Amino acid sequence: MEQIERIKQMEQQLDRTSAAIMELSAALDKYQEVQAALTILSKYYGSETWKQDYADDEAGRLPKGLKRGVLSEDAVWNVLTDSHELNVRLAETVADILKNQ
Repeated sequence: MEQIERIKQMEQQLDRTSAAIMELSAALDKYQEVQAALTILSKYYGSETWKQDYADDEAGRLPKGLKRGVLSEDAVWNVLTDSHELNVRLAETVADILKNQ
């Protein structure tokens, strides 16, 4: 029975890791796809254009129903910070994995 139990446990490990790898691969594909958008957003944030858009929003010159999260000081900063922290985490994870192989 020890052999059967071991095979069952290993099968569970295989299923679990296979699913996680597929999910991470899909998530990385999405993350890679938005890198150009992240660069554009980073250049916009804090630019003279952003400052003008922000001032126009503060002055009430933009339509009331316009989605304007990009003009909040926290939303873009948080996305840029989260992206940086994720990149550091990815690099550390890869380094740990390579070290332990």
